[in-house]
Amino acid sequence: MSVHLLRNRSALALAGVLLAGVPAAYTALADDRPAAEPARGKAYVETRLFFGTARPDGGPAVTDRQFSAFVDREVTPGFPDGLTVQSGRGQWRDAHGTIEKERSYELILLYPESAAGRDDRRIEEIRRAYEKAFGQESVGRVDERARVDL
Repeated sequence: MSVHLLRNRSALALAGVLLAGVPAAYTALADDRPAAEPARGKAYVETRLFFGTARPDGGPAVTDRQFSAFVDREVTPGFPDGLTVQSGRGQWRDAHGTIEKERSYELILLYPESAAGRDDRRIEEIRRAYEKAFGQESVGRVDERARVDL
């Protein structure tokens, strides 16, 4: 038996011993929940928007105060039930191929799937308003289905 084969068998034996002590919840990560457990929450959409703060024309970066005023004016009226804003640092490749690194904001919105058509239009208006107000090339958007229990 070669040393390589012995190492593989030893690694498999060690993995078996380690996994034997792992609770079943961790060994069945492929399953979202046991078949008998009912789905929790209601069908929602989670939309995350990514706002950069550097201006492509080299002007002053968008400030916290300016962004907060933008959210109050453009986002809150369409999503009065709540939202989350997180500060971050991001990077992306601009239209000229340059990697831009900048302070950024992530806006998280949750809304019922039944309102997705109406809210999609509102979200696109928010993206365009930010691009126009602060001279941005783009506002990133990610949509995912979610189960929400309020």
